[in-house]
Amino acid sequence: MLIADRTNNRLLVVNQRGEIVWEFPRPGDLAPGQTFLVPDDAFFTPDGREIVVTQEDDFVISIIDVATHRIVYRYGTPGQPGSGPNQVHNPDDAMQLPDGYLIAADIKNCRLLLIAPGAHTPAQVFGETTNSCLHDPPTRWGSPNGAFAMSNGHYVVTEINGDWVDELGLDGAIYRSAHPPGVNYPSDTNEMSPGVLVTVDYSNPGTLETFDWSGNLLWRYHPLPGDSQLNHPSLALALPNGDFLMNDDYNDRVVVIDPRSDRIVWQYGYTGQAGTAPGFLNRPDGVDLVPPYSFDIIRAKTMGQPTTTTP
Repeated sequence: MLIADRTNNRLLVVNQRGEIVWEFPRPGDLAPGQTFLVPDDAFFTPDGREIVVTQEDDFVISIIDVATHRIVYRYGTPGQPGSGPNQVHNPDDAMQLPDGYLIAADIKNCRLLLIAPGAHTPAQVFGETTNSCLHDPPTRWGSPNGAFAMSNGHYVVTEINGDWVDELGLDGAIYRSAHPPGVNYPSDTNEMSPGVLVTVDYSNPGTLETFDWSGNLLWRYHPLPGDSQLNHPSLALALPNGDFLMNDDYNDRVVVIDPRSDRIVWQYGYTGQAGTAPGFLNRPDGVDLVPPYSFDIIRAKTMGQPTTTTP
């Protein structure tokens, strides 16, 4: 799996035995003057050759070539927030479409961006650019923190303010909205199967749950205090076997949870112990599976494509 090890300023690929098999940046990977800070989400591209990384608190989206260990594209200027061309303010969960476009949430600009390959001006902006984030899609968004591809070509958008999830088409239409039940801070909601969504509550104690578009709770993982309790989880992805892969940010670990037993069945990182040595993480904030099981590869055939082709 791919882990965005946020506070250690690195990406790791870890196998089932907990061995690090790929890492960025190694010494010499960054060009003179380049930085790579606070990666909070990272996803393989649909061809599996690159990784798209959002560095939310450094205000930049980066694309890294897996083979060469080089940053090959950036949108935004590290350390400089903004809303103009080639600017973002807390970008989150950027993903690449099969045609090379990027879709990303731009949290504090209250908008979503569609960016053409290699461009530094948005091809399309969903929502008015403002610093007053309210739930009124598609005109305005309540601090959107993710846009995840669905099986029908649409995208699940999570709004932090007001605790909403919305189904957005790349034609700009909103098809339906729902409240995740009993969640204080929904994060990175995505589709587990048609009609079924998975989200986490970025709180302490945290929650992992599945629900439907009517807001009905289907399953919830909210353990009692102890090693199993969650502390600000920010992303969960359904695995092919029905388990959930999740980063448990403030517990400094990535875990796999079996919904049949309501137990953690695999873990990387030591609970509540931040570190840089092998086996340790420091506030991991993003996960993806390695190709061919990565999020975008699995959904590539049904991903919605842009309705515009000119920036």
